[in-house]
Amino acid sequence: MLDKTPDRADRADFGAPRTGSGFGRLLVLVYGTLAVAATARATYQLASHGGDAPLAYGLSLAAGVVYVVATLALARGTARWRQVAWAACSIELVGVLSVGVATLVDDAAFPDATVWSSFGSGYGYVPLVLPVIGLVWLWRTREPSLKPRAEEH
Repeated sequence: MLDKTPDRADRADFGAPRTGSGFGRLLVLVYGTLAVAATARATYQLASHGGDAPLAYGLSLAAGVVYVVATLALARGTARWRQVAWAACSIELVGVLSVGVATLVDDAAFPDATVWSSFGSGYGYVPLVLPVIGLVWLWRTREPSLKPRAEEH
């Protein structure tokens, strides 16, 4: 008979708050809202006038996909989904910083704004702040065995 007990990577972090509980619920809500907003806007822009600014609209769609993945990963909160959340939040931070700098350096390359243009200014800078908050939340809710012990300092 097969053992159906989940291995350590499949279990939730029982000793730490789940990423989707407490403050994590608010984080998931904000990520979900951005996921819908960015994906819907980019899909509409690409479908209706994609030739006008394909790079900008494509980047917005990519941002939307990252937000969808981050939302799911943070809501699930298991060890494997936490790894996905770490990757999604990191990609988001690199993306918003890279596109933010690129729009400052060569604004003409972006004839229309992206979610990450000017560090997310069109979205109230939430795209700049959110991945930092997400990464801090992942760090704070990590498995207790990964946290340094007081006597080790």
